[in-house]
Amino acid sequence: MATATSMMPFFGQQISSKNNLIPDWTSQEVSTGTTIMAVEYDGGVVIGADSRTTTGAYIANRVTDKLTPIHDRIFCCRSGSAADTQAIADVVTYQLGFHSIELDEPPLVETAANLFKASCYRYREELTAGILVAGWDRRKGGQVYSVPIGGMLVRQPVSVGGSGSTYIYGFMDANYKPAMSKDQCLELTAAALSLAMERDGSSGGVIRLASISEDGVERRVILGNQLPKLSTH
Repeated sequence: MATATSMMPFFGQQISSKNNLIPDWTSQEVSTGTTIMAVEYDGGVVIGADSRTTTGAYIANRVTDKLTPIHDRIFCCRSGSAADTQAIADVVTYQLGFHSIELDEPPLVETAANLFKASCYRYREELTAGILVAGWDRRKGGQVYSVPIGGMLVRQPVSVGGSGSTYIYGFMDANYKPAMSKDQCLELTAAALSLAMERDGSSGGVIRLASISEDGVERRVILGNQLPKLSTH
């Protein structure tokens, strides 16, 4: 009896310990964890992303849509904090909508990219957001702009981002060629994302693709059991 009594305070302390009752992942920020990609082709752009959202090591959502429409022919691909990137996308969508009404014509992709840059740079100390802005307009056709963490803005013919991008830079250097067709860009994007998802623990789920051109937006999903198999194991 004396032994059981002497153990009670320790037992009570263990039960009341917050760390033992609440898993570590509950205190982690919700992150899009991510591999995102965008490629220009003659007449439009192809964008793609995985679909895994994580809180620490816990997978919070397996089928997230990280391809976010900003206007009819302008999309952004989001990586970083889910809350931060969703908030910025909402703000830019609102601003670009008003801008389009004032002009009485569709907005430019470059204008959308500059709005993202302005928010990301102004709040660079508070935000964790890496954005790819891609779309089509009558002035410059298909365009891809990268807005990494910190708020820089640069146009690139092909751009990758997110935690999984570090695994596929070599693959992109070896396989990307200028003046690729729409189908070639779709194939390259699917292959690159599949490779990243295989290596990066924060990327996974399905692959979401979209092609944006003068004709509009075409979207497709590659399910987990249909992913391109490129590795030997």
